[in-house]
Amino acid sequence: MNIPQRLLKIFRTLLEAFGPRKWWPGETPLEVIIGAVLTQNTSWKNVERAIGNLKTRKLLDVKKLYDIDPLLLAELIRPAGYFNIKAKRLKSVITALYENCNGNIENLLPVDVNKLRTMFLSINGIGPETADSILLYALGKPVFVVDAYTKRFLKNHRLFKKEGYADIQTYFTKNLPTDVYLFNEFHALIVCLCQNYCKKVPLCHECPLRNV
Repeated sequence: MNIPQRLLKIFRTLLEAFGPRKWWPGETPLEVIIGAVLTQNTSWKNVERAIGNLKTRKLLDVKKLYDIDPLLLAELIRPAGYFNIKAKRLKSVITALYENCNGNIENLLPVDVNKLRTMFLSINGIGPETADSILLYALGKPVFVVDAYTKRFLKNHRLFKKEGYADIQTYFTKNLPTDVYLFNEFHALIVCLCQNYCKKVPLCHECPLRNV
């Protein structure tokens, strides 16, 4: 079995075991983008509380977040932790959106994915994982997201030895069809696998992939 066949078999096995994950949680692309920025170094429950504060104030709007006082924004996202730093990052992301799409995120959809990735990576504090999460989950671009769970999954199943972000991303994109749904669902399934079975001390005897 070659690498593409094995990866697709793993995908189908995980999908059957866990079902569709329906990532990323968020009602709008803007909410997904905000979540991707705030989720750094905190739990999703804390992010939900922060986004809830923005919803209560009816601030889930590019123009409103562009105009908001940074100190007020920091206070509203306090539940997400590191709120002063994240407020600056979020402001920078919102500014980039406002200046490049006139406040309408749909205007970014026809833009080349590499140009968008360069734009997000140029923002201080936005690394490849956050940038790619925005591209995939908010803008529907075929980019494979790599995180700590992805690295653990590859290592534990002896699929790929290199640990660099770009190397791992290339491993998936070269061996899988370029498909937004597949990239979205596969990454979400890997996260689910690592949270439940492929832990730091793996539960291999219970793992859905034990026979793959």
